[in-house]
Amino acid sequence: MSEEISVYMFLGFLESGKTKFIQETLEDPRMESGEKTMVLVCEEGEEEYDPHLFKVKNVAVEYLGSENELTQENLTALAEKHQCDRVLVEYNGTWLLQAFFDAMPEDWVINQMMTFFDSATFLNYNRNMRQLVYDKIQLTQMVVFNRFKGGYDKMEFHKVVRAVSRRPDIVYEYIGGKAEFDDIEDPLPFDVNAPVIEIEDHDFALFYRDVAEKLDTYIGKTVRFKGMAAVNKKVPAGYIVLGRYIMTCCEADIAYDGFAVKCGKQAAEVKTRDWLTVTGKIMYEYNSVYRSKGPVLIAEKLEPAEKPEQEVATFY
Repeated sequence: MSEEISVYMFLGFLESGKTKFIQETLEDPRMESGEKTMVLVCEEGEEEYDPHLFKVKNVAVEYLGSENELTQENLTALAEKHQCDRVLVEYNGTWLLQAFFDAMPEDWVINQMMTFFDSATFLNYNRNMRQLVYDKIQLTQMVVFNRFKGGYDKMEFHKVVRAVSRRPDIVYEYIGGKAEFDDIEDPLPFDVNAPVIEIEDHDFALFYRDVAEKLDTYIGKTVRFKGMAAVNKKVPAGYIVLGRYIMTCCEADIAYDGFAVKCGKQAAEVKTRDWLTVTGKIMYEYNSVYRSKGPVLIAEKLEPAEKPEQEVATFY
């Protein structure tokens, strides 16, 4: 058993194609690397594993019957039982990812996440269980829409994924086996190459996420946006935090996110919940607001503003 155990997570709801994909992966002789593999099954659908067809050797399949069994002690014991080098996790679609992260042994390292959806039920799931859909997309590297049909509108599926993250590849797999990569372009609603990047009120959530995902693009750039101030003892003298409440997937997940803004003596005049428009240059500096390095705006101009029509920023 190696010092670190590589973890590959396969996410999605029941009957979304996770079992089929893992089964086919283990039937591929090219996947034989001499490593000991544990398949951790967190939900059982109609399709079952057939170990007799595995071309990969030294594979053990373990089942977790309930979320209560998802504990660090249990996962550690299973890994030691099989002396595994890698773990393939077929994750339960109704369990939030944080439950797995909390239970992960320290020597487990996530190498890859893939998410599978049944195209026939996906949009309905998104309407009725948005939080679970968001949870399975936010950190994944690839989203696969199985059983896709020619009459479906790709843009409907594309928009849902991109509202959560711009990172994952999107694949449409048709009945019959044909697969197509999503090639729909996602231009940002603001010009990152403009002398001053102007952020409209309704684009703040996209802007905040893009800075978080592609900080290097913004370092040294001048931006202008409206936000609500936050000032407390954790914010150093001469600084404020300026941001918005952002709804990621549903009302239960609304949280305040903002940037540290260096504005000198003007900071003393600012009160929490003041609405301000800032123009400033984004730098990458240590700030106690982040407890590490992060995007810090060096304010060139800070002025009072009217609050936006929609105070909570969204990705839609």
